[in-house]
Amino acid sequence: MTNTYKMNTLEIVSYNINGIRSAITKGLIDWIRATNYDIYLFQEIKANESDIPKELFDEIGYTHYWFSAQKKGYSGVGVLIKREHSSVIKGMSIEKYDFEGRLIRFDIDDITVINSYFPSGSSGDERQQVKMDYLNDFYQYIHALKQEKKKIIISGDYNICHQAIDIHDPIGNKNSSGFLPEEREWMTNYFESGFVDTFRYCHPEKKAAYSWWSYRANARTNNKGWRIDYQVASKELEQQIMDAAIFMDVVHSDHCPIYLKLKL
Repeated sequence: MTNTYKMNTLEIVSYNINGIRSAITKGLIDWIRATNYDIYLFQEIKANESDIPKELFDEIGYTHYWFSAQKKGYSGVGVLIKREHSSVIKGMSIEKYDFEGRLIRFDIDDITVINSYFPSGSSGDERQQVKMDYLNDFYQYIHALKQEKKKIIISGDYNICHQAIDIHDPIGNKNSSGFLPEEREWMTNYFESGFVDTFRYCHPEKKAAYSWWSYRANARTNNKGWRIDYQVASKELEQQIMDAAIFMDVVHSDHCPIYLKLKL
């Protein structure tokens, strides 16, 4: 009975792990074994595929895919799947982003799942421009894809807080990358174009729910955080959203995992 019920739902975790090998040393494998969700989407794996101890994921029963950046120890995404799936595609066919290992997608039944690590602009103007370019190009990419795929989940580290409720200090950070007016406006336009922030759909008023904390000044201990990780669903999936959560007490990274449960 339990297995039948589980097959009627889809549980997805998205997690910027800030280095796959580092997260493994902090107990990531045991946590996955204990939680046993259908899909884990990792961002910022920071490893060449050849350097990832993939046998550890084989041993706990997951099929896995990795899309590493060409630059060593940088960016990259990975996927663990325990369900029948198809059409695994690495990249968005834009060389400058695919060079950084920013996106991987696959299908489960009639649902397309996308795992993306959106660029950060916090290191300066040049990377902020790369971030804005990615946002614009991704917007075009997702709307082109939506012409053929109606049910889409886009999960990952977006590196943007959408609203004041999503950040511990909205006034102090109003000029910070990740909370700039143009970034927030992009998120608003994105959601208004046919997509749902699943966490806010389930928890519209929840405050102090964050997914990333600076390593500085005891930010995590004091919960001075940012909600920059999202699981976004196309409007066509809205009625299938069962639950969304942020696992703030799980610590293998400066981010924490975010969770989505769908009815199939």
